[in-house]
Amino acid sequence: MNFSFFIARRYLFSKKSTNVINVISGISVIGVLVGTAALVILLSAFNGLESWVVKLYNSFDPDIKIERVDHKRFTTQEFPFDKLKSLQEVAYVLPVLEENGMLTYNEAQFICTIKGVAPQFVRMSGIDSMLSSGNFSLNDNNQPAALLGRGIAYALSFNLKNMNTKVDLYVPQSNADFSTNPAEAFKTGSININGIFEIQPEFDTKYIIVPIDFAQELFNLPGNFNSVELQFKPSTKNKENLQQTIQSLVGSNYVVKNRFQQHELLYKIINSEKWAVYLILSFILFIAIFNITGSLTMLIVDKSSDIATLKALGANTKTIKQIFFLEGLLISMLGLIIGLFAGVIIVQAQDIFQFVLINDVDPYPVVLKTLDLVYISATVLAIGAFAAWFPANRLLKHKIK
Repeated sequence: MNFSFFIARRYLFSKKSTNVINVISGISVIGVLVGTAALVILLSAFNGLESWVVKLYNSFDPDIKIERVDHKRFTTQEFPFDKLKSLQEVAYVLPVLEENGMLTYNEAQFICTIKGVAPQFVRMSGIDSMLSSGNFSLNDNNQPAALLGRGIAYALSFNLKNMNTKVDLYVPQSNADFSTNPAEAFKTGSININGIFEIQPEFDTKYIIVPIDFAQELFNLPGNFNSVELQFKPSTKNKENLQQTIQSLVGSNYVVKNRFQQHELLYKIINSEKWAVYLILSFILFIAIFNITGSLTMLIVDKSSDIATLKALGANTKTIKQIFFLEGLLISMLGLIIGLFAGVIIVQAQDIFQFVLINDVDPYPVVLKTLDLVYISATVLAIGAFAAWFPANRLLKHKIK
């Protein structure tokens, strides 16, 4: 065993002549322990929140969404559907028409986005698992039917027990003259509601999903759509390379977005909040770990006679500095190991027993990542090494002379 490490370990666990040194050393370990455990728990909570958001969005968003760069509508003739469908990894290629309109039920009104989708959307989407009422179908006895967001249904006081009730849709006509006859400036249509979906407020208060033929007829845009949604087969790998292939097939007039890019700002906010919390807790940990400096300073004073004895036995300056430097690192490592263990236990307990809820029903999700534990360990050891360096190098100069 290395001589410096042996002496440092003895100093860590031995009783000091002044009891306050043991107290300060214990406080140092506890400070590192609490800070480390807090980092593990909070980073796991942010990871879980991100995975929960991704899961919610994945039930509605496609793997790939293609739009024109200028956000204009386009037609089947000008878009390479056949080339995309020929890709082995692609399961569905569906045109989508999204436009704003007004939804009315009895005397209630609501401005919403009417999303027209192809029949295969029923098989492609994961909304079926998010239905709170009704059936996941866009057809009702060979008549077009719609799926309504729960937020819109609540705003309209829609009767969830009577799912086959019709709602009216009003959309502006492109060439209408609002000043002459406002009533003729809108085109109207009626459709049955087959189901109510509940994903999250952004979708629930925005969308009514209808067959694309119904939407094109309602907006008087036959054969037009403003985006194309692609779904990959479950076995698909190298999705980034496939995204680049799709971009090359559709050309520079179109933008190809994966799930992250469809909500890039949201994911960046979640990630930036995670690392902001990491930096704040690291700063608090920095302050807590600096108790090590005080502990080592008092230990150096307490062990003055030992230092003189070690010098008489032939220990050089480097060896004596290493002893007290390793003493500081051992305090940091002891707090780090116990803190990591405590943090992991708490995270696993939340995952199994679900003590904390994110809403009235769902448990707060937590995801433990090995890379986070590596970052935390590196941070704690780096701060601990810095805190141990000052007394081990600067103060010992005066003691060893």
